[in-house]
Amino acid sequence: MTYTLFLILILVVAVLLVLIIMVQNPKGGGLSSSFGSGGSQSMGGVQSTNNFLDKSTWTLAIALMAMILLSNFAIPRDNTNSTDSQIEETLNNRIIEDEAPSLPEVEETEETAE
Repeated sequence: MTYTLFLILILVVAVLLVLIIMVQNPKGGGLSSSFGSGGSQSMGGVQSTNNFLDKSTWTLAIALMAMILLSNFAIPRDNTNSTDSQIEETLNNRIIEDEAPSLPEVEETEETAE
């Protein structure tokens, strides 16, 4: 149950991160350039938009990495209490044969003794 919740949260954060990154433009365009004219730049509107997008990008990226790492602890596992490893179990279950096949014993008779 918790693993499914982690997966849903990871997907939501990943989609939000993609959308925030797509809105940004590395050359100063993007969403911040579409807000008003050059006069609004002197008022700091564009700068605050860039700061918000930058901070939200870093916050979502850190949250995504943390959730991915934490989801490892929520993975459902089979709680087997077997102390033997698979190799030890195979070796213990294997049929151990004699090292060399034995030859049938030949009875000595009077004919073979001569």
